[in-house]
Amino acid sequence: MTQEKASLDHNDPDAIRAIVRDGYAAIARRTTEETSEKAPCCAPASSNPGCCSSPPAPQAASCCGAGKGGELAAALGYDAGEVDALPEGANMGLSCGNPVALATLRPGEVVADLGSGGGFDVFIAGRKVGATGRAIGVDMTPEMLALARRNTAGYRAATGLDNVEFRLGEIEHLPVADASVDVVISNCVINLSPDKPQVWRELARVLKPGGRVAASDIALLKPLPDAVRQMVESLVGCVAGAVLADETDRMARDAGLADVALAPHPDYIEAMTSWEDPLYQRIVAALPKGAKASDYVTSLNVSARKPA
Repeated sequence: MTQEKASLDHNDPDAIRAIVRDGYAAIARRTTEETSEKAPCCAPASSNPGCCSSPPAPQAASCCGAGKGGELAAALGYDAGEVDALPEGANMGLSCGNPVALATLRPGEVVADLGSGGGFDVFIAGRKVGATGRAIGVDMTPEMLALARRNTAGYRAATGLDNVEFRLGEIEHLPVADASVDVVISNCVINLSPDKPQVWRELARVLKPGGRVAASDIALLKPLPDAVRQMVESLVGCVAGAVLADETDRMARDAGLADVALAPHPDYIEAMTSWEDPLYQRIVAALPKGAKASDYVTSLNVSARKPA
């Protein structure tokens, strides 16, 4: 079966995880190749002819627009100096919000990033919590973990800090001790989980009493058409696995969290489609005639607190 004809079985969590893992492994491999000593894949044709002659496969397309990392980070409010100071390859354009800013991190805090990818938010958080704090990234994709660990050397050389680490694990089963984290952040990842209530229970488990959550994610404004919901591209593109904002609120509260606040940012989706990201263009093409992606999905900032 070709990738274009593949469809999703939302009742098979193992299959969903495999699709997500394969998709993000492809992104990590591509990023590693582009930041190696070889010519980047999308360098001018004279230096590396033919390697970008066709659009990337759906699995290799980004969740939220890899290749537009600098523009996207600026649009989401990241400080340009912080982004420029990141190790090369850490910013793959996989964000749909700015959870580090939402978290208002303080020196000495322990922060865990769910779905940390190449370390983008972990490295920014590490600078904010300083030498007495710690930033822990968790990712289920070995290729992403290898990329993040490779990037750690550059972070240490630039900052003099040894306060970040990356752990292999699923966000439904975090390799983090009970009540050991001050802040949990996540950036465009929870939507990818086939068991979101379990993710929220894990968030509550690892937080210290009084700890807080700052997550950015994709949420639905209304149910997706079946044609989009069944697209493999839509899952890797953070759309097919998204749920209504009200469901996110309910899951967070059912997990025991309090002070849950949701803030939608639909302008992010408008920006993605205006940049003509190939993956989002395929999703838009499957929508009813005249519909826009932003009619169905939005970027959503979620904040919450574990009661003390």
